[in-house]
Amino acid sequence: MKFRPLHDRVVVRRIDAEEKTKGGIIIPDTAKEKPQEGEIIAAGPGARDENGKVQPLDVKAGDRVLFGKWSGTEVRIDGEDLLIMKESDIMGVVVMSAATRKAA
Repeated sequence: MKFRPLHDRVVVRRIDAEEKTKGGIIIPDTAKEKPQEGEIIAAGPGARDENGKVQPLDVKAGDRVLFGKWSGTEVRIDGEDLLIMKESDIMGVVVMSAATRKAA
């Protein structure tokens, strides 16, 4: 199934947090918090201004973003848990250096 968000909404897939702490302690699922970082899967065309002109979004599919703990609406599409949120719920885009991308 394909899903296309409307207006200034985006579809985000959460990026799972590390299973261990830096000290090597394994974190059980019950103690983990939901990650606040994700990858944009799809983005709408943008919001309309007062004159009816579409203002394009600052984010696009493939961007890694940070969002608030309680942001968005959780949905399940094709068996995958995703979030649908407005662009205004996104705090920023994570820009990774070339060295960091190779390690990930």
